[in-house]
Amino acid sequence: MKLLLFISNTIIPLLIFYIIGTGLLQKQNIYEQFIHGAEDGFRTVLKIMPTLIGLMVAVGILRASGLLDAVSGLFEKLIGGDLIPGEIIPVFIVRLFSNSAATGLVLDIFKKYGTDSMLGTAASVMLSSTETVFYTMSVYFMAVKVKKTRWTLSGAMLASIAGAAVSIALAGIYK
Repeated sequence: MKLLLFISNTIIPLLIFYIIGTGLLQKQNIYEQFIHGAEDGFRTVLKIMPTLIGLMVAVGILRASGLLDAVSGLFEKLIGGDLIPGEIIPVFIVRLFSNSAATGLVLDIFKKYGTDSMLGTAASVMLSSTETVFYTMSVYFMAVKVKKTRWTLSGAMLASIAGAAVSIALAGIYK
């Protein structure tokens, strides 16, 4: 365990020193390249900021309006509450749009049912095995100006549904 802690504490500084050392050996202007990269990153942030704000506002409205609870109830009736716990459905839906909002819902599950409960475990595994599909698509596709997304949305949704199903199954097995 001490070895893992040592590695985790030293790997980032070693990586930074490696990058700087390689740049110095190649006689590159490291500071100028760093500043150029930071400027590019800042421009990217400015480009995607309206999309981020729009997504955050939409998730806030969805959560505050009660529409999220209504949609979750509908899905619970369609799928069946025995197969998928109703408390997990809002986490899955919100996770498609926002990680931070989904984390807030998971914290609510932790407070109500506990972190070691089946619901707490399923929600935790779901957050780590699903993706913020719409957020990721909007940010990355806007940044590089991709217009034809082809099968991206359907593939990402299928992967997220599979991740959610497996997380519920694993939580059920281990709890």
